[in-house]
Amino acid sequence: MDRIRLKWSPNSLQSKLLSGMLMLTVPLLIVIILGSQYAISVVRSQVSDSYRNLTTLYMNQVDNELEKVDKYLNSLVASGMQFIAISQAKTENDYYKANISLFNTFQDNLPLYSAVDAFFMYYPDRDDFLSAAKTIDDYSQSIKLQEYIKQMIDAEPGVNGFGSASWKSQEINGEYYILHIMRTEGLYIGAWQKADSMMIPINFISFGTKGGSLFATAEGKAMTNKALVENTTAQLSPVPKGYQLSGVKNQFLVVGAASVKGDFSLIAIIPDEQILENLPYFRWLAVLASIASLLVVLTGLAYLRRIVLVPMNRLLLAMKRIREGNLNIRIERNSGSDEFQVVNHTFNSMMEQIQELTINVYEEKLSKQREELQRLQLQINPHFFLNSLNIIYHLAKVKDYELIKEMSQCLVRYFRFMFRSNLSFVSLKDELEHTANYLRIQELRFPDQLAYSADVPEYLVGELVPPLIIHTFVENTIKHAVTLDQPIHLTIRADITANNNKPYLKLCIEDTGNGFPTDVLLAIRKNKSLVNEQGEHIGIWNVQRRLKLLYGDEASLEISNQLPHGAEVCVMLPMPKVETG
Repeated sequence: MDRIRLKWSPNSLQSKLLSGMLMLTVPLLIVIILGSQYAISVVRSQVSDSYRNLTTLYMNQVDNELEKVDKYLNSLVASGMQFIAISQAKTENDYYKANISLFNTFQDNLPLYSAVDAFFMYYPDRDDFLSAAKTIDDYSQSIKLQEYIKQMIDAEPGVNGFGSASWKSQEINGEYYILHIMRTEGLYIGAWQKADSMMIPINFISFGTKGGSLFATAEGKAMTNKALVENTTAQLSPVPKGYQLSGVKNQFLVVGAASVKGDFSLIAIIPDEQILENLPYFRWLAVLASIASLLVVLTGLAYLRRIVLVPMNRLLLAMKRIREGNLNIRIERNSGSDEFQVVNHTFNSMMEQIQELTINVYEEKLSKQREELQRLQLQINPHFFLNSLNIIYHLAKVKDYELIKEMSQCLVRYFRFMFRSNLSFVSLKDELEHTANYLRIQELRFPDQLAYSADVPEYLVGELVPPLIIHTFVENTIKHAVTLDQPIHLTIRADITANNNKPYLKLCIEDTGNGFPTDVLLAIRKNKSLVNEQGEHIGIWNVQRRLKLLYGDEASLEISNQLPHGAEVCVMLPMPKVETG
């Protein structure tokens, strides 16, 4: 049996089954996905809290050390004796002694403060720069650092350095430093620390093979460990609470703590894959649960399709074939569910009963049609019969035995054709011969008042037509058009024509009489009955009825009047086969 494709609609059984399966599985998938995301979020939060506490702890240590340096510098400024001695020295010798004293002070106290690499003093009036450093690894870098500090002070001479966040990050010759500068007695003192030096203790903490830590400016620029930023492509921005995910190819967890003593932060960058490496089983469980849910949906739909949709489609296909007129269709037996077997058995039994009933009704209808057709074909005009006998009587009176014999033979042939015309079809040749025999009888009745001709191709004489189809209209012409006042000429033509790309046999009967009355033509064109109380035009009704019984709506009858006078009747009969050879 052919397959039937059902149109998808919200009200179809397929859509309802799919919706039901989705209602069961989608919430499960959502719970699994949300649970997985929640677990990942919890792990990230715990890891970020751990690393943020670590960075905050170290940042607090750095701030505490910087706070000690601030207090030391503030104490120097508060005492002011050494700075007064330098600014108010009257001789060069006094000035140098004061400088040496300050240098020794810086040098003696410098080991006590791990947060700085050097203390310095700058006296703009003398353009004198004094520094005491723990170590000098690069003398040229030290000179550039001093020049930068001098230029910065000259550009902003009002700096006081007493703010709560007085340590400033500065990039000097490609390296970052933090500086603290204070002004007193016309000169400036301060301290600096190289950013890389602050990273030494925290470098011993593991952040994963791809992670790390660094100091960054308030604008998010790396002060240390710049290669880490380039490799991770992570965005650096202070995260006071929580965490953020950053990175292009790989995700990294970014947490940090801002310094309260300066404009910089300590940032920790941890690979996200390292954080989630402890959740492989849970992640695999989520993936497998999602795949299993999808398989459940597909398997469930396949199972429902086999046990519900396929039998239903089979039943719908059978109904579609029945709607198209095929009553022989039956649903094949299968090993489906008991309910569908009952439905299929009931359906087949019902179709057998319907088919049997339809056949009986059809045969009864055909029988009635055959009876009606035979009755129509066997109708004999009593006037013709009486007139024929009257002609024989008058011929006997004048003892014209030759005409009596001819008349008798014509009548014999006429009634032989009428009584054997219980067939539905006769050849066009037999119909024409019968019509010619009838016209000969009428010529004896109306001498010199009737003439006829036939224009029928030889290749059409074998075509089958309903009996009396031409005779009826010829008889109608004799009855209504032939008089003793004016001769009538009849013409019978046959040809092949096409209608809607189908071949038709066209039979036309023309006469030179007065034509049909107007009311008759209007009634024919409106398909109204032409039979009146006197039985007039019963022949036309007879032909219309027989054409309807034999051909349905495929045959047609056209009746019209010709100019200047005369009637024309054309009958169009469908031809199953046409041979023109």
